Amino acid sequence: MTEQALQPANPATDAAVNTNTRKVFVKTYGCQMNVYDSARMTDALAADGYAETTVLEEADLVLLNTCHIREKAAEKVYSELGRLRDMKKAKNAEGREFVIGVTGCVAQAEGKEILRRAPAVDLVVGPQTYHRLPQVLKDVRAGRKPVETDYALEDKFEHLPAAEKAVTKSRGPTAFLTVQEGCDKFCTFCVVPYTRGSEVSRSLTQIVDEARKLAEAGVRELTLLGQNVNAWHGTDAEGKAIGLGELIAAIAEIDGLDRLRYTTSHPRDMDDRLIAAHATERKLMPYLHLPVQSGSDRILKAMNRKHTAADYIALVKRIRAVNPELALSGDFIVGFPGETDEDFEATMRLIEEIGYAQAFSFKYSPRPGTPGADLPDHVSEEVKSERLDRLQTLLFQQQRDFARACVGKEIDLLLEKEGRMPGQLVGRSPWLQPVIIDAQTTKSGDKLKIGDIIKVRITEAGPNSLFAEVAES
Repeated sequence: MTEQALQPANPATDAAVNTNTRKVFVKTYGCQMNVYDSARMTDALAADGYAETTVLEEADLVLLNTCHIREKAAEKVYSELGRLRDMKKAKNAEGREFVIGVTGCVAQAEGKEILRRAPAVDLVVGPQTYHRLPQVLKDVRAGRKPVETDYALEDKFEHLPAAEKAVTKSRGPTAFLTVQEGCDKFCTFCVVPYTRGSEVSRSLTQIVDEARKLAEAGVRELTLLGQNVNAWHGTDAEGKAIGLGELIAAIAEIDGLDRLRYTTSHPRDMDDRLIAAHATERKLMPYLHLPVQSGSDRILKAMNRKHTAADYIALVKRIRAVNPELALSGDFIVGFPGETDEDFEATMRLIEEIGYAQAFSFKYSPRPGTPGADLPDHVSEEVKSERLDRLQTLLFQQQRDFARACVGKEIDLLLEKEGRMPGQLVGRSPWLQPVIIDAQTTKSGDKLKIGDIIKVRITEAGPNSLFAEVAES
């Protein structure tokens, strides 16, 4: 997982906000679901008079939206809180408000312990209760230090205000939309069931309504999110039970939405309708993140994955049969307790057989409170490092081969943002790779701009990005 800072809700108008308006700075750690949650928190706070800022020194309220999936995640948060404590002292000495909050999965896992270890913190809010932030801030102003980590009985999404159209537009032509939360799989290495709770699906009506509002605000690509997004289930207008495949079909009917993606999937939840969607839904991009974690059946059983390597390979073959253009991404853990050289080699063989366009790989790190932490035969750090190096070398070679095979192809590219270098624009290929082009005026006289979908030809494959030129028809 990577750490990200949210972009401002509207950088062009931040400076124009009334100076009496409070400002909130959100630092986001972890996955796309946390990015989505951070955006919804700022939407909720906007109704409470807060404008978003990306300048920490301007903030009256700082929220750390945390992730607990990796080792030492909590310690990183406490280290950040130490720096914020000093800033709070300085601001309070000037008579300025400076409220510090911890939200997200570390908040859920640590609860009141955060207040004990970091007394400068004013509020702690778990991922299921961030819709209560306005009330929580009222409690803070009343002199209390609320800790909201109970799983909410009410539907938080029903209580969250929609973002203003201008705010959504300022966030760019791509967006995330959480459709499912929580996990019932209980993999022995994972904290998600304990920090996000059991699997819960939002209603079809609620999701489609939010997707339509995003499209009306200029969003052209939508990524559906869930801890196990393909575990989503609901009912249609006739009361018939439906799954993610049917949900994708419903969203695909929305005018203005041109591209759809979803993540993260579990192999056990790839049903026939979802597999078929990769052939029938034109807007669904040919990319699938489908974690396997290990190629050893013995380790998969110890992980409680409830599928075998053969199950996974057969599933991938079924999906590729309906869409040969599909690019696959995966997750891998090396050095799980008891993993032998033979187990590791089984993982390497699976990678060689499948072939990945992208992948994420990690050394196993024990998460307190998970069954994996109590297993015997933990693998040494030295062995973990050696295995990870070999595995990543293979995965990087596959990623590079896939990228090189893209050279010469013509693709539709959604321009998402400016590049690092002046005059560059960046989008993502159908297979999720960053694609860089020079901003220019086409032969038809139109100047390229963010939000356009244009035909480009891939000219070069770099280590992590593709380069392209406009393909004139």
